[in-house]
Amino acid sequence: MRALFVDTGGWMAMADAADPRHEMCRVARDEWLRRGGILLSTDYVLDETLTLIRLRLGLRTASQWWDQIEGSRRVLWEWVNPTRAEKARSWFFRWKDKDFSFTDCTSFVVMRELGQRRALTTDHHFAQAGFEMVP
Repeated sequence: MRALFVDTGGWMAMADAADPRHEMCRVARDEWLRRGGILLSTDYVLDETLTLIRLRLGLRTASQWWDQIEGSRRVLWEWVNPTRAEKARSWFFRWKDKDFSFTDCTSFVVMRELGQRRALTTDHHFAQAGFEMVP
């Protein structure tokens, strides 16, 4: 599967035209899709992103974002099941010198399971966890 993981930071940058990384993230996404790739994310990232869009950009923008991604065949959503949540818990408590969020840890677990190395994100935690940040 030629997929690019998208984290909350990436989704937010693309959703918010005022974000300084907006254009850079949109270009990276568009180039990935143009080359035949798909976007990959998780239900935890979906929850976090939808909530942040509503809080920062309003309910209407959140609804538009939802409609856009829900109808896309180019976005694959992976769900965090109990096994993945347990693995994420291990990540969360193992790295005492990092301030990874639990959502970050669920993303790391899914990415590793699916052999994904790249993340469209603005969150430096992905680099700390050994993943390549795009853009």
